Amino acid sequence: MVLSLLLGPANRPDQELFEAVLDDIPPVATPAGGRRRRPDKCHADKGYDYRHCRGYLTRRDIESSQRLGRHRWKAERTIAWLFGCRRLRVRYDRGSERFYAFGLLACCRLAFNRYTDQTTCRPGRPLLAW
Repeated sequence: MVLSLLLGPANRPDQELFEAVLDDIPPVATPAGGRRRRPDKCHADKGYDYRHCRGYLTRRDIESSQRLGRHRWKAERTIAWLFGCRRLRVRYDRGSERFYAFGLLACCRLAFNRYTDQTTCRPGRPLLAW
């Protein structure tokens, strides 16, 4: 599930944006009523398996495996779900604001499809949001 979305130039390495993506995660309410600013785990692509990325996770007390690319399929699955939207596959918009807005809409669609009860058939309503 997508917790944070960040746009960057195509010629910039992924590991340079790693800390900014994790810092962009919004606070989440806990059952005790407090706010939580860090996730329990981090599943990332092999592009983030660098010493400074693992050190950043250790400093923030976020659990990661010895290799960050071990659960790569989760990151690749989410990217494939986002590329289900044609406007994100090929960038037609020149402005980054509109592209970012469509990226957020795609993330909202993913969250809706993930947390909607897919087994309950409702008459007159589609099961998936497209």
